[in-house]
Amino acid sequence: MIKNYLRSAIRNIARHPFISFINIFGLTVGLTCCLLILAYIINERSYDKYNKNVNDIYRVTRIFYTSPGVENLHLSAVAPPFGPLLQTAFPDIKKMTRVYPNGTTALRYKEKLFNENNTVFADENFFDLFTIPIIKGDAHQSLKESYSLMMTPAMAQKYFGNEDPINKTVILDNNKHGFKVSGIFSPFPANSHMHPEILLSFNTLKDTSVYGEKQLETNFGNNSFYTYLLLPKDYNADRISSQLPNFLDEYVHFRKMNNMPATIKTHDVTKLTLQKLADIHLNSHLDDEVEENGDIKLVYIFSAIALFILLIACINYMNLSTARSALRAKEIGIRKVIGAQRKEIISQFLSESILITWLALILAIGLTCLLLPLVNKLSNQFLSINSLLHWQVLLSVLALPFIIGLISGIYPALFMSSFIPVKVLKGMLKVGSGNISFRKVLVVMQFSISIILIVATTVVYQQLQYIQKKDLGFNKNHILTMEYTGSLTKNFEAFKADLLKNSLVKEVGRSSRIPSGRLLDDQNASVLEGGSMQPIKVDLKFITADYGFIPTYGMSLAAGRNFSKAYSTDTNNYVINEAAVQALGWKTPQNALAKDIKYGNIQGKVIGVVKDFHFESLHQKIIPLLMELPAPNNNYYHKISIKVDGNNTTAAIGAIEATWHRYLPETPFDYTFLDQKFDQLYKSEQQQGSLFTIFSCIAIFIACLGLFGLSAFTITQRVKEIGVRKVLGASVPQIVLELSKDFLTLVLVAAVIGLPISWLLMHKWLLDFAFRINVSWWVLAMAGIMALIIAFATISFQSIKAALTNPVKSLRSE
Repeated sequence: MIKNYLRSAIRNIARHPFISFINIFGLTVGLTCCLLILAYIINERSYDKYNKNVNDIYRVTRIFYTSPGVENLHLSAVAPPFGPLLQTAFPDIKKMTRVYPNGTTALRYKEKLFNENNTVFADENFFDLFTIPIIKGDAHQSLKESYSLMMTPAMAQKYFGNEDPINKTVILDNNKHGFKVSGIFSPFPANSHMHPEILLSFNTLKDTSVYGEKQLETNFGNNSFYTYLLLPKDYNADRISSQLPNFLDEYVHFRKMNNMPATIKTHDVTKLTLQKLADIHLNSHLDDEVEENGDIKLVYIFSAIALFILLIACINYMNLSTARSALRAKEIGIRKVIGAQRKEIISQFLSESILITWLALILAIGLTCLLLPLVNKLSNQFLSINSLLHWQVLLSVLALPFIIGLISGIYPALFMSSFIPVKVLKGMLKVGSGNISFRKVLVVMQFSISIILIVATTVVYQQLQYIQKKDLGFNKNHILTMEYTGSLTKNFEAFKADLLKNSLVKEVGRSSRIPSGRLLDDQNASVLEGGSMQPIKVDLKFITADYGFIPTYGMSLAAGRNFSKAYSTDTNNYVINEAAVQALGWKTPQNALAKDIKYGNIQGKVIGVVKDFHFESLHQKIIPLLMELPAPNNNYYHKISIKVDGNNTTAAIGAIEATWHRYLPETPFDYTFLDQKFDQLYKSEQQQGSLFTIFSCIAIFIACLGLFGLSAFTITQRVKEIGVRKVLGASVPQIVLELSKDFLTLVLVAAVIGLPISWLLMHKWLLDFAFRINVSWWVLAMAGIMALIIAFATISFQSIKAALTNPVKSLRSE
């Protein structure tokens, strides 16, 4: 029986090659999109699951409140004492490990000198929590001794070539410290939320010249230590989370440290939370993450797109199958007359749809293998076809032909098996009669989805254009940024003077942070009110900046002046932005000048107000900001910014490098252009825009392919009507319009449904940006018109061909 069904299905596919091609091609493209997106989803959901205890590992995070219940900062790292204190307070915690990033680290071995950006201090039990294979050394001993380090094979090759790296000594940070290589570990998998390449022994931090043991035990202000806890198997973490407020009150005396009223408790000001390791990549977007994470919303969006595209392909199959049902009506009638049951006819049609889907799946798997490298390049992912070969996934993929075949084939099967043999054999059957047929509903659904994707693509593109052209409040072009090193502090003025001797270097400035980063630093602040200093109730962030910072970035002053060497008291004074003026209730920049303000332990006056500028990405609002000038020779800077002549950047960079090496021969010269950093902020949106465009084109193409086949078949059914109309004097445009109007009406209905939905979806997407465009009416109108034009162009090919046909040929049999 099944063999007969398959033979019949193959004959039917061969008998109608045009319709079969549209069905197979559409399903192939749809399934390819599904497989590619499935590989992406599997990869995104696999992060950190290489760890054998992934379900029992938690990261400790810290929240700060401006006032009770009002969150202003949520950090993914915490202060160093918290890890050991949590172990002491909660014996259920099996193990704890900490990771402390060392920032850009200059590493030298003999003549080889490089800056490394993935260097961290790690506790000696680091590998008890993170399941990383050890190639050389001991997982439990290699990080035990101070001034020992472990590295990846790539790092070992980079510094030692083919030499055995074990017990070799590398020099860190300008001859300050020598570290002995004690082990080699395998690289962290691509699907890890962090990728350190060099691990420094955490015990080294006990040395006061590096950090200090007392600091590790008492410093609750430096929230730079990523702290991970291993809990017992299947342990309910809420048992610990519920006790964390009391833990903070007992161990951290925040009120005393910050001179707060006795009524304020530590847990009113700060809070600790536990975050599952497996949730970090997709669900964590905290301040100061180890690396940029993914987004669960993107997983949902692309899942929906995959389903939409596959649905459009299935709709094509349903439409074309039911449309050509008249051609198979006699076959069905004869089958029924000779005794075929309805269930047998349904089985016959379902076997055809399943066979077509199997053919499409085989082609889709081949196409997926070919396209994966291109997709990886576009999306900066590391997707592999192997992710689809796990037995749980493979079973689902192999079930697809049966599921899709059933979905796409069930309606045509039920529809055609319902034909009454007497009517069929007498030629009394009318297919698609009635004002509204299910086929029309399916066409409307197809184009509604296509219109939503057109609007989404346009809005994403417009928002990206808006971001790129938005006035940031400073000039980001032709600015080199570099890591500042404390070794330069004593000679910085001479270094700066030498740089400015070259006409290609325009300005030089130092700061603790630079635009394109996050503003995370703040201290207690108070202002003079009613004759006494009163604590402020707003979140006021700060950066340290020298005399050259504002000129380097071309920022404009709304009132007052910049820091100046002519005023020795400027190390006690401040420059604030307009947002700070408004937040502090000073109304205008002019009114803010000479106001008394105490920030941290320094009391001074506001000497200048800089116009608001976008320090962070356009996802964030412009927040109140204070700039302070550190005392001379104090190393409170982390970045150098150098403005160069844009007409000859290559020569400018060469001159800067030569000067750098004169003053810092032991420090590698590395730089980044600021505009590249800003582009990096919107990399995710740019990838979304590219993928939306690709998927929109695919969806529209598949929808048009189906419309092309449907219109071709419908016009074939109306050949005699067209001949009669021509004989009666109808012109070619009139016939084309007559043949097209029914389809164009369906597209208009699709626009009425799809445009409001697309507006709601994109309005919600734009809410992620503090600065954004509005979804204009003309974008919606353009999407509707574009859908009409595409549909009309698709239909017109067949319509014009039919209208130009000689009526004698179509009426010859009458």
